[in-house]
Amino acid sequence: MRIHLNQKQMTDLEADTLQYYLENCDNVLEAKVYERTGDAVIRYRGERKEIICILQNFSYDKVTVPDSALQLSGRKTNRIYQEKLVNKVIMRVGGKLFVPYPVRYAVITLKAMRYIWKGICSVASGKIEVALLDGVAIAVSVLRSDMKTASSVMFLLGIGEILEEWTHKKSVDDLARSMSLNVSKVWTVVDGKEILVDINRVMADDLIVIHMGNVIAFDGVVEEGEGMVNQSSLTGESLPVEKKEGGYVYAGTVLEEGELLIRVKETSGTTKYEKIVTMIEETEKLKSAVESKAEHLADKLVPYTLTGTGLVYLLTRNVTKALSVLMVDFSCALKLAMPITVLSAIREANRHHITVKGGKYLEKIAEADTIIFDKTGTITKAQPVVNEVISFNGESPDELLRIAACLEEHFPHSMAKAVVNAAKEKGLIHEENHSKVEYIVAHGISSIVDGKKVIIGSYHFVFEDEGCEIAEEMKAKFDSLSGEYSQLYLAIEGKLAAVICITDPVREEATQVIALLKENGFSQIVMMTGDSERSAATVAKKVGIEEYYSEVLPEDKASFVEKKKAEGRKVVMIGDGVNDSPALSAADVGIAISDGAQIAREIADITIEAENLQELVTLKILSRNMVKRIQKNYHRIVGINSGLIVLGVGGIIQPTTSALLHNTSTLAITMDSMNGWKI
Repeated sequence: MRIHLNQKQMTDLEADTLQYYLENCDNVLEAKVYERTGDAVIRYRGERKEIICILQNFSYDKVTVPDSALQLSGRKTNRIYQEKLVNKVIMRVGGKLFVPYPVRYAVITLKAMRYIWKGICSVASGKIEVALLDGVAIAVSVLRSDMKTASSVMFLLGIGEILEEWTHKKSVDDLARSMSLNVSKVWTVVDGKEILVDINRVMADDLIVIHMGNVIAFDGVVEEGEGMVNQSSLTGESLPVEKKEGGYVYAGTVLEEGELLIRVKETSGTTKYEKIVTMIEETEKLKSAVESKAEHLADKLVPYTLTGTGLVYLLTRNVTKALSVLMVDFSCALKLAMPITVLSAIREANRHHITVKGGKYLEKIAEADTIIFDKTGTITKAQPVVNEVISFNGESPDELLRIAACLEEHFPHSMAKAVVNAAKEKGLIHEENHSKVEYIVAHGISSIVDGKKVIIGSYHFVFEDEGCEIAEEMKAKFDSLSGEYSQLYLAIEGKLAAVICITDPVREEATQVIALLKENGFSQIVMMTGDSERSAATVAKKVGIEEYYSEVLPEDKASFVEKKKAEGRKVVMIGDGVNDSPALSAADVGIAISDGAQIAREIADITIEAENLQELVTLKILSRNMVKRIQKNYHRIVGINSGLIVLGVGGIIQPTTSALLHNTSTLAITMDSMNGWKI
């Protein structure tokens, strides 16, 4: 459906408000708002009248758009650069049609000084770069009064600069948006109790609790507790930083160990976003190795172009032929086309709901030959459900489920979500009637409920680490439990209280995805899980994975990754939980599932949507196509420009034509690099 708003002009704010409103309506699948024309295109499901009703209820005053949504909108950026391009073309055409030649001559000379000055600065700094070539070419053209050539070269260079800046800016914004906070609720402390509230209700000076494995949602000061905070998304530090009372923490960082009580100082998302943008722009994070090599090669070619120009002049004593070499350099095409190829590949990945935090990770995916899967929430569905709660202490299953949910609601894992959702469906209220919760990564949770020690977790944690016991009369019942389900064990005061059986169905697409990954270059596919041998064997057989490991700890996964890397393999790790974080960090490329633990998403290099593992195949194909396109562009640039040099030295084409064809081919290759990806 296409609609038109009954107003003369739509501002960027109004367009973003309408966009946010439509995207958050249940029946709207996709919406695009055009602020220039005041139109909106809506793709929806259901009845047309329902969408009309949604539109009738819309009012700018009634919609509250989060600051983060407005700050991260790319609408203003796109409009600015579109206007720059249009103005550039209008000035060029208008100048030719309406401005007298003497005036144009003076204007071109003044414009030329900018490029000549850049060339002088390049030499003064001891660097022989593309700026010097541009400056020399334009200076020679002006000195020969060949203003047509000088004007054409500057126009095409200007268009190229706008396109490069626009693409880079948009890619940085997209990347910053993907790395920005995605936290909807936080734990606040009110009258000594922890209460889960919407993030928009948190104000400066409020107290919030951050449990291990969670993202810190706001800038603030630590009031109580100690912890190790991963700040790599802001500072690039590889090791977590210790934070204790009086320490300052930043929004977007992740608490890897411990627990912190934080006094909120900054509730706006701007600081986080600005820090991310600065970090991206000041580091090489966006660059792949192929891209970096192309840029270094571009600078290395400049002296050869200058030397070639000099030699042609010495041999022919013909300025026109010498200029033909100078007007055609390989470097500007390499420097423009290669980065844009990488950045557009990142954008293409975003279109397929794949968030890539840098071009180098796409390149590594193309080279990867080993892929390691976590099981729960990765190969299996991200939304396991509680099938049954079996009581072992005489209490009702609902009461035991309520206690389990009280503990599990604090921690972001698919199994924990299953317990919390089951309690919610039954209407079980689990108010905060327990003391401080302690979370042991990949093992379980411990707390005090109504004065009794309660633990919940894996068999290893409950029975081996904690030494809990099973009542003698219940051992036969315990031994008869089916191995069909994943199991959580709840113990109270050292005695088994309940076994929670969780159904974790395998994703429908998993078998096909595993087969396609094998076809697309992954020679070794491995599954690693902390679950039981029986459960792991069942899943591995079902999806076609021959190599699997069960009952592994987080450090075991990371060690396995390091072992494979030491063998010379390029390793990809895919996971969704806190326990996957060490392996995600150790792998050449870490891939997290979008609805998994926040620490996993933060540490991972790539994030894919939870709905479909098919995106892994898309990612492999896209990364391989990116490398192929870079190589193809390199050959095209070398071939076209070499041909132009030969034609120019042979006197077949003039420098003006040579410059025009060179810049046109550069822009054509660049534009081709920006779109047309085939997956």
